[in-house]
Amino acid sequence: MYLHLGLETVVKEKDVIGIFDLDSTTVSKHTRKFINKAEKEKKTVNVSYELPKSFILAGEKQNLKVYISPLSSLTLYKRIGIL
Repeated sequence: MYLHLGLETVVKEKDVIGIFDLDSTTVSKHTRKFINKAEKEKKTVNVSYELPKSFILAGEKQNLKVYISPLSSLTLYKRIGIL
């Protein structure tokens, strides 16, 4: 199965490592540092022009990507059937 993240971006559900709420996770300097490092390494994918609400860590070990999504983490969890 696939998970739709926004616009025309989908990832395989089995490749999703984590779904994170931007408001609650970016309070930590470690999370901000992680996202900044991913941006510098060109490993981020912005899947919308709207205000981001979540980020998704997905991919295989050698090709991890951070997807910035306008969808809430709750919506994404529901889409993959966790909630």
